[in-house]
Amino acid sequence: MSEQATHPAPSLDDHLAPGDDREQAIHSMEVNLGVLWRRTRADAHRAARLVHPDLDPGAYVVLGALQRRGSLRLTDLAAEICAGKPSASRQVSQLEGLGMVRRDADPADGRAQAISLTPEGARQLRAAQSVRQRIFHDVLDDWSGQDLTSFAGLLARLNESYAKGRS
Repeated sequence: MSEQATHPAPSLDDHLAPGDDREQAIHSMEVNLGVLWRRTRADAHRAARLVHPDLDPGAYVVLGALQRRGSLRLTDLAAEICAGKPSASRQVSQLEGLGMVRRDADPADGRAQAISLTPEGARQLRAAQSVRQRIFHDVLDDWSGQDLTSFAGLLARLNESYAKGRS
């Protein structure tokens, strides 16, 4: 049974009484982000399996980063996915073994390697993303365009705040 069916996400009203302050709102946000993280992590596992049955979910994140940013050095890729270099290297090795990424000499520095998607990796990633987007369409079917735009903007703002705080 899915987590959504057994454990509905707490609403702001579940955590805030009239007159409560910023601390209670932040607590509610923390609780709800935890639920969202677990749900999206489960979706990422499913999406990774759509790309390849043996694909680790972390490798799915690598594919998305390469799709967004193009060819990257391992150090830059690790920073992009907020992972250590050894973890990123393991993910890249798995993806390379599956024919989804390739390593080429970095044009800026022949001693370094640039990692990029192969056409097959790009194709399989787009197919998995299509499935995930259909899930979002289904889950958010009753949200207005304005609500979706506001939420997307707030998520972008949260990510920007994280990036500033970690610089």
